[in-house]
Order: sequence, then C-alpha cells, then structure tokens
Amino acid sequence: MIALLKQEKFLLLAVIAACVAFPAEHYLLSHGQGVALGAGIALVVAIIFASVRVAGHAELLAEKFGDPYGTMILTLSAVLVEVVVLGIMMSNEPSPTLVRDTIYSAVMLDINGILGLAALMGGLKHGEQSYNDDSARSYSVMILTAMGVSMVVPEFIPEGNWKVYSGFTIGAMLVLYALFLRMQVGPHSYFFSYNYPEKKKRKGVTTEPEKPVHLGWSVGTLVFGIVIIGALAEVMSKTIDLGLEGTGAPPVMTAILVAAISAAPEILTALRAALANRMQSVVNIALGASLSTVILTVPVMEGLALYSGQPFQMAMTPVQTVMIFITLLVCAINLNDGETNAIEGMTHFVLFATFIMLSILGL
Repeated sequence: MIALLKQEKFLLLAVIAACVAFPAEHYLLSHGQGVALGAGIALVVAIIFASVRVAGHAELLAEKFGDPYGTMILTLSAVLVEVVVLGIMMSNEPSPTLVRDTIYSAVMLDINGILGLAALMGGLKHGEQSYNDDSARSYSVMILTAMGVSMVVPEFIPEGNWKVYSGFTIGAMLVLYALFLRMQVGPHSYFFSYNYPEKKKRKGVTTEPEKPVHLGWSVGTLVFGIVIIGALAEVMSKTIDLGLEGTGAPPVMTAILVAAISAAPEILTALRAALANRMQSVVNIALGASLSTVILTVPVMEGLALYSGQPFQMAMTPVQTVMIFITLLVCAINLNDGETNAIEGMTHFVLFATFIMLSILGL
C-alpha cells in the first residue's frame, strides 16, 4: 500500500491543495488581485499534477487493453477532465464564447501542438515514421464534419432557431460518436492500429517485465482524480477570473488554459511514443483527442445551454475558421501516405506558433 501511495505523490499533492484551497477560498478572493492570481496559478499546477496521474492510470489501462482501446481510454479521460473544468467554470462565470474558444484551442493544441512536436522530434530521431493512414483519413474527415456542423454552420442559423439547431447538433454529434466508437472497437478496429516490426534483441539483454496493472485501483484512482480536478477547478476558476480582471489579457487565454490542462498528460504520452518510433499512438492520441473533444464536449455543453436557456456563441470567428481550415488541409496532405517526417512536423508546429501569436494579439 505504501508503494502505491508513493506512486500517487502527484495526486496526493493535488488532494492537499484542494484541502487548503477550499477553506482559504474567501481569503484568496478578498486579499487583492495579486494573491488571487498567484493562487490561481498554483491551483492550475495542482490540476495538471492530478491530470497527469489520471492519464497515467489511463495509460496503464491502455497498455492492458492495447490499441485502439488504449488510446480511446486515454483521450476519453482527457476529454472528461476538460468537460468537468469547463462546466465548473461556466457555472461560476458564464462566458458565451468560452466553450467555442476551448474546443478551438484544444484542436489547435492537439493537431498542431502535440502532433507537430511529436512528428518533429520523432522525425529528427528516426527519419520517416510509419502509421496506418486509414486512421488519419478517418479522423480528419470526422473532425472536419463535426466542426463544420457544430462551429461553422451556427453562424448562419437565425437567433430564434438556436434551440432547434442546438438539439439537432446534439443528435448529430452523438450519432457520429456512436458510429466512430463502433468502428474503433468493432470490425473496423484495424483502421486505428498498426503492426510495428519487432526490434532485434541484443544477446544477453533481458527485457523488463511488464508492470502489473491493478484494474480496480487504476479505475478507482482515475475516477477519484477527476473528482479532485473538479474540486480544484471550482476554486481555480474564481481566482483566475479575479486575477486576470482588468489586466487586458485576451479572453481566449482562459480557453487555452482549459485546453492545456486536459492536454498536458497527452503531450507527455505522445512525445514518448514518437521517440519510441510508435507514430500510430501519436496519431491516435492527437487526432483522437481532437475528435473526442468536438463530438463529446459539444453535446454536453449544448445540453447545458438548453437546460439553462442561455445559448453559447458556438460559431467560430473568421480567423478561427481560417486556422481550422488550414490545419485540417495541411493534416490531410501530411497524413496521406502512411509516413511522417520532421518537415511535416514543423509545418504543424509553425501553425501552432501562429495560433499562439494570434491569441496574444486577441484574434
């Protein structure tokens, strides 16, 4: 038991942070903007600690069940973290554009940030890295469809019909996800897997035994970690809002923060996979997380909008629409031949840098 607790030191730190933050919430919010901002940053770090452990247990389950089930568990856990943080932030300080900006930021971070950096580093180390191009095409076309339906078409929907279209969007996303899930774990699961060639083992070198996976412990800790993240997000959202008030920080920065919290563990997992020459895992993580973010976050938040009677601004701005179009176009071209290289990684990473610059400029 002591050994297990040592492995969960990051999660224990997050629990301690939650135990301190809740009683001290009034103090943190009543002692000035600087104190609130400092506390908010500390809580963001604590949330990332907890999300890293959530992803760690999701990764253990992923290894146990293998691809494509493994990366599905990893991406779903990340999306669940994002939905929990988003829901709590929206309940504390409603923002009509936070959901839209968070989904947009998550797709930029997943495709251009994670995939770009992983392909760049993996390409520099291994040259060309192979993967199953069926998966890339399936992911790309579904991401384009989901974002078009939920975040482009709403620009042309009359305000009086938002509830009808919102209900349609929920149904469309759920149908898309049901079909995707059936393909990912059903008869077409080979679309999302790749048979890596066995590496030759040097004589006298014994491979390390696989880590035992305690199924109940991993599932329980994963769920507990998400609960802790929700508790931390409750205080974090208030302190960050107060800390950034009047600073002139672009509103999209909060959305980037939410996206980064959920993506932090995925970045580490994807980089490890790329350096180990397992590009299929990177593709599944980056594109799978983008797709799951859109087709799972949209129906949950649209349902919340219908329940509260307050619509969200889901239509992307012209700049966001152009960036998404360029990203998916570059993704479709790069991921069309079953191999990635450093040049393709750099093109995505430049797009990610452009996204950050546009966000700093408030665009």
